[in-house]
Amino acid sequence: MKILLDGAVLMAYLACALFFLRFYLQSKDRLFALFSLAFTLMGVHNLLGALLAPTLDAERIHYLYVVRLMAYLLILGAIWDKNRAGRGAR
Repeated sequence: MKILLDGAVLMAYLACALFFLRFYLQSKDRLFALFSLAFTLMGVHNLLGALLAPTLDAERIHYLYVVRLMAYLLILGAIWDKNRAGRGAR
């Protein structure tokens, strides 16, 4: 059952990534490209967790969460960049 749910979550992350990629291709707004990349990274984290978690010991499993941390930092950076770009237009 866990494998089925991991696959469903991976599919949802990749669907979100494609959703934002479509908006990036239409608008050329960097926010959508960075969101697409962040959701792809979260999907990669989920895939690595499903494939590597059974083989890693408890002392090294936390290294997988660096990928998720990078995705969240990318989202925060994208929001910050979007807000910062709006201030220069005034």
